[in-house]
Amino acid sequence: MAKVGRMKLGSQGMEVSVQGLGCMGMSVYHPPKPEEDMIKLIHHAVHSGVTFLDTADFYGPHTNEVLLGIEGRDQTEVELATKFGVSLVDGNMEVRGDPAYVRALRGKLEAPSV
Repeated sequence: MAKVGRMKLGSQGMEVSVQGLGCMGMSVYHPPKPEEDMIKLIHHAVHSGVTFLDTADFYGPHTNEVLLGIEGRDQTEVELATKFGVSLVDGNMEVRGDPAYVRALRGKLEAPSV
């Protein structure tokens, strides 16, 4: 199997796979995709050299980042791109990036030990 190449991202020396995996579809659409299938997909991507994974706290909400966090523990190193700051409040979209929101989000994403 051919491996996906790597490239530098920015000026700090970080390298990422030239192809990434957008993870929104793993937990946003209904019905949700089976977790077992998504774990297999993540393993296949990483085994193929795709280590740049894109997610957001809004996907799920939060279940997408938790899935990737748990899976990342037993795999090769990955580069995780995450977006945050969009939430639903009483059915309305709200954009937040204030320190209180970030601290509250951190607590929601801490995955249990596996």
